[in-house]
Amino acid sequence: MLSNHLQNGIETARLVWSRLPNSDDEALDEVGLSKKSDGSRSESLDYEVIENNAYREEQAQRGKLMVGYYVGVKWFFALLIGIGTGLAAVFINISVENFAGWKFQLTFSIIQKSYVAGFLVYILFNLLLVFSSVYIVTQFAPAAAGSGIPEIKGYLNGVDTHGILLFRTLIGKIFGSIGSVGGGLALGKEGPLVHTGACIASLLGQGGSTKYHLSSRWLQVFKTDRDRRDLVTCGCAAGVAAAFRAPVGGVLFALEEVTSWWRSQLMWRVFFTSAVVAVVVRTAMGWCKSGKCGHFGSGGFIIWDISDGQEDYSFEELLPMAIIGVIGGLLGALFNQLTLYITYWRRNYLHKKGSRVKMIEVCLVSLITSVISFGLPLLRKCSPCPEVELNSSIECPRPPGMYGNYVNFYCGKDKEYNDLATIFFNTQDDAIRNLFSAKTIHEYSAQSLLTFLVMFYSLAVVTFGTAVPAGQFVPGIMIGSTYGRLVGMFVVNFYKKLNIEEGTYALLGAASFLGGSMRMTVSLCVIMVEITNNLKLLPLIMLVLLISKAVGDAFNEGLYEEQARLRGIPLLESRPKYQMRKMTAKEACGNKKVVYFPRVVKVADVVSILQSNEHNGFPVIDHTRNGESLVIGLMLRSHLLVLLQSKVDFQHSPLPSDPRGGGKPISKGISIDDIHLSSDDLEMYIDLAPFLNPSPYVVPEDMSLSKVYNLFRQLGLRHILVVPRASRVIGLITRKDLLIEDNENSETVELQSTSSSTAR
Repeated sequence: MLSNHLQNGIETARLVWSRLPNSDDEALDEVGLSKKSDGSRSESLDYEVIENNAYREEQAQRGKLMVGYYVGVKWFFALLIGIGTGLAAVFINISVENFAGWKFQLTFSIIQKSYVAGFLVYILFNLLLVFSSVYIVTQFAPAAAGSGIPEIKGYLNGVDTHGILLFRTLIGKIFGSIGSVGGGLALGKEGPLVHTGACIASLLGQGGSTKYHLSSRWLQVFKTDRDRRDLVTCGCAAGVAAAFRAPVGGVLFALEEVTSWWRSQLMWRVFFTSAVVAVVVRTAMGWCKSGKCGHFGSGGFIIWDISDGQEDYSFEELLPMAIIGVIGGLLGALFNQLTLYITYWRRNYLHKKGSRVKMIEVCLVSLITSVISFGLPLLRKCSPCPEVELNSSIECPRPPGMYGNYVNFYCGKDKEYNDLATIFFNTQDDAIRNLFSAKTIHEYSAQSLLTFLVMFYSLAVVTFGTAVPAGQFVPGIMIGSTYGRLVGMFVVNFYKKLNIEEGTYALLGAASFLGGSMRMTVSLCVIMVEITNNLKLLPLIMLVLLISKAVGDAFNEGLYEEQARLRGIPLLESRPKYQMRKMTAKEACGNKKVVYFPRVVKVADVVSILQSNEHNGFPVIDHTRNGESLVIGLMLRSHLLVLLQSKVDFQHSPLPSDPRGGGKPISKGISIDDIHLSSDDLEMYIDLAPFLNPSPYVVPEDMSLSKVYNLFRQLGLRHILVVPRASRVIGLITRKDLLIEDNENSETVELQSTSSSTAR
């Protein structure tokens, strides 16, 4: 009977396996991009305000009540983003902690009788969780793979990568993170939480998901990329605040790392969102303290309280602390380079073989990780428990079935513990808590720490880039705290001072590696202070971050910038390249022919031009009575597609029509292939004047490319028109012309601009 059930199960598994797509023709790759690495699946966003007739009519009709309503809705959405992201973080953490708790509890109970049986159960448990994660990602949400931070950074920089903010990506990110982190892989859930917060914010901004019938007209208030960008910024900050219980760090992370455009009003809403997340997380943790959340405990949310650690430091310790910064910069830069090479090989060779290969790869990585984390502690000799004071909270060894400090793993005597198992055979959060712990001098041997550093560093490099949701914050903290504790052991033995704590150096090592890899400074510094609850170490954290970032910058760019370039996301960095100072706007345009429309254009010509190229913006030209060509605005491809689909504004006459409202609902899902026009439709005309942007940004042809770059990035533009040098000036605006008081009537305000007439 049992054999029949087993045979049926095997046949079912074979059937499911045979139905999996075996080529990337049937599915996107692990980051939701096309097979090309040139960013062809990405599209620029329209952050510029289109001041056409419809916009001006809407602004004229909008009173103070309507303006107050929109502001109130933005704050309400910030509240919903904070609540949603906080609840998602609570769900992920409770699930991960419970899966890890069941895994270790079952394994520890079995190894009391047989280590071989416990080893097999441990491997199978991890494989099951990891397989569930990679299956969800490869078959349901390809864009949920990785941390998602490079893609979100690209979105806020003005580049929309296909699929990164969909509802299925959100579901895949949440459940995929539970499987990959709970399965013990060398990755974290903090990066995916940033992506999760951004997805929640984007879905709220567009009113839900129409594909899965989870939309609401009541939520469909904001229809522009500009408003959704602000919401996604709130979501990013909420993700960091939820991951680290660091609301201020979340705000600074959004400001420093992911956004390209910032203003004071947005700062307030981002801060409010992070505060809401902190309240939600705090409430959930208080509710779980009563034991209602299973294995979820103090390790569920990252906060490693070392306020009882080292209280002071001497001048002599600054040298080894600076050395930690140098080590962090070197190892961080090496990590970025290795992951870049391996990810490039994966994307161009391994993952092109299909989803099966991705699933097999992740399962092999899980198997190797399980073998190393279980097998290496077996090879390590146990150490005798240290003498503990009567009033100390340290318990050595831990009772069988428990994990934390001083784990009794494969030890022959009762009063012994396995220091390698304390950090290897443990959850990452608890392992970091052990490495940061104070009053635990000589808990780890240098040999064990060095072994763990080499093996976990290698596992983190190999795991990063696989087809599962993967964050790099916690693995980076693990790596850095390991070599930091090694340096701390040397300092303790060299200086022979009683007030030196190895855990303090572990914290500085964690900060240095993150700084050397991710190249963050201010936000990372605040996050490290918030998660350790120790403000006294702030100057030291600043020191190692500055050194590690400087060292890392000497070799390569930050982790997210490198991965964004590999994914084909055209990020505009904060500063233009030096050679742009010597180039002009005209030289950047090259000899490419400009595709433009006349003001009144034939429908057949519009269809022909849209089919023949993939441009997203077209200048519109009109002719004066003197026969001169005049640029009257810029027409977006999305607006043209809506006009073709609606057919309402078609006209028989090739002459300009009377100005009228140009308000059309814009849908990004429309393609020229989806529009069907009859032969009579193709013979008609469209007057583009009411629908174009009459005031696009224009630069003279001899403007330096560096100035164009700064203008483009800081204003979040998609197009800039390059024109010949203007022949005359009609006015000059200075600062005082822009200082218009709110209580003044706009019709009576006299602008103090300097007029000039054309010299004749």
